[in-house]
Amino acid sequence: MHVPVMAELFAEGKSPEILFWVGCAGSFDQRAQKITKAFVTILDKAGISYAILGKEEMCTGDPVRRAGNEFMFQMMAYQNIQVLNNYGIKKIVTACPHCFNTLKNEYPELGGNYEVIHHTTLLQQLIDEGKIKLKEGGSFKGKKITYHDSCYLGRANDIYEAPRKVLEALDAELAEMKRCRSKGLCCGAGGAQMFKEEEKGDTRINIDRSNEAIATGADVIAAACPFCNTMMTDGVKLAEKEESIKVYDVAELIAADLSD
Repeated sequence: MHVPVMAELFAEGKSPEILFWVGCAGSFDQRAQKITKAFVTILDKAGISYAILGKEEMCTGDPVRRAGNEFMFQMMAYQNIQVLNNYGIKKIVTACPHCFNTLKNEYPELGGNYEVIHHTTLLQQLIDEGKIKLKEGGSFKGKKITYHDSCYLGRANDIYEAPRKVLEALDAELAEMKRCRSKGLCCGAGGAQMFKEEEKGDTRINIDRSNEAIATGADVIAAACPFCNTMMTDGVKLAEKEESIKVYDVAELIAADLSD
């Protein structure tokens, strides 16, 4: 895939409409790389002018700040802000709610002011504007999909409708879990928990949450966060349901049903 890199465009005197912030998971995690590819496929199809930072992108610092290392967070943030401001970036889209929340809500006080949008919001806009057209009777027609609310998208930033509107465009049946929207349950990865050993308890959070998703009778669990995706996938595997239930990012579902 040819993905434009900011440094190359800048050298040609061009600037893209949107900077796509890939994030650590989207860059290095093999499963999340598929989400990145799916989203880029959609951007290409919709004719959006975008670029990525490539090797100039560092982690936003979300996990280190949540784990309590404020010094490290500020070092990373300042470095990113310097790069973004040097390129005159105004608008950023990301497929990771952790990157989204940090760039949108925590970078401004350090001098990084950008319009930051989550990929589900952009997908909804593109569908509403008719820039993305989906196949009639696509691969998810008549299937049951349940959507898991990411903490940083839902409770932290009040984004509940966009991902659901995008899923509605697929002609599938949306089955809600008991704990959803503002009462949604964390997948267990937030707050840097993804990277540490769990503490003693009766049940791992992701198993509890995955079982709730499985109980809806859904064929597909839709997530909008690479960490939620990992946690839900692990839970489905543990329940030995991976043959019948698939975990996908919202962007992957849309990319699979793009009309030609």
